[in-house]
Amino acid sequence: MYSILFHSHITHSSTLSHSTNLSFSSIILCDLSCLIMATRTRILSLVFAMMMSFTVLSGYSSAKIYKVGDSQGWTAKDDVYYAWAERDYKEFHVGDSLVFEYDPSINDVTQVSGGLEYEFCDLSSPKAVYNTGHDVVTLMEPGFHYFITSNQEQCVLGQKLEVLVVHDPSSLVPPPTTPSKTLPVGETYKVGDSEGWKVYDSDFYNKWSEEKQFHVGDSLIFEYADEVNDVYEISGDLEFMTCDPTSPVSVYKTGHDLVRLTEPGVHYFITSQSGYCEAGLKVRVMVGPQPKAVAYPNFPKKVDLSAMERLNNWLQTFKPQPHH
Repeated sequence: MYSILFHSHITHSSTLSHSTNLSFSSIILCDLSCLIMATRTRILSLVFAMMMSFTVLSGYSSAKIYKVGDSQGWTAKDDVYYAWAERDYKEFHVGDSLVFEYDPSINDVTQVSGGLEYEFCDLSSPKAVYNTGHDVVTLMEPGFHYFITSNQEQCVLGQKLEVLVVHDPSSLVPPPTTPSKTLPVGETYKVGDSEGWKVYDSDFYNKWSEEKQFHVGDSLIFEYADEVNDVYEISGDLEFMTCDPTSPVSVYKTGHDLVRLTEPGVHYFITSQSGYCEAGLKVRVMVGPQPKAVAYPNFPKKVDLSAMERLNNWLQTFKPQPHH
């Protein structure tokens, strides 16, 4: 009897010990599995982050960095910077960078907003001021960018730089301005129809524009030989009348430019090619607000009753009414 009880106790203890060992083993296996899963998740996250970084960096790999003035740097030289910008047919794109190197104790870089400030060395309302001696300026918007020194004497001597920045179709840098709201897809007009964008007749594009009604959401397509032409969107009637391309809103040079009309008002487009604009290669379009959908009143539909239904309705009028 005692031996049976003892044997039973030993068997029970053995079973408990075996169960305990299994529980500990399960816990250890679970911890190892969780650790492996967590490690795998971290590795995958790291790989994904590296891939995204590579993708972003590869988008900017096409951007160029220009040291202004090359070995001479940023200093007072007569017309040296005009020649530098024109040398080797430099073409600056959105995303490119300019590096200004100079002695910050006697010099700086002042970015001004327009051609007049640039010509007269007017630094009263600068867009930005750099004074580290090694300034890197990334060109984020198309159009003309103007840089001068705040040292008036050196600016008059020629220490100023004007660069024209255009969109690069191969770059992933997006255009700086986008519509703040989703616009409906409107009409698309090829400027000049079959004639495209070229010197044709002094009043041709004026007549072409007046025959059409443009609305917000419509688009213009300019087609031309890009090696001899371009499209400049300018800001005002005076620039349009005098064919002044010095302060454009946007610049297009692909030969197949799609321009979406996102704002109501008058939009002006010219070419920067000498003599072409004066010969009539410019167009002014009046853009109206997007047309509103016409809402018609919801009149009740006419009910067409059959003859039997009309008879039943007439008989209902003779039904005696209950007395209260």
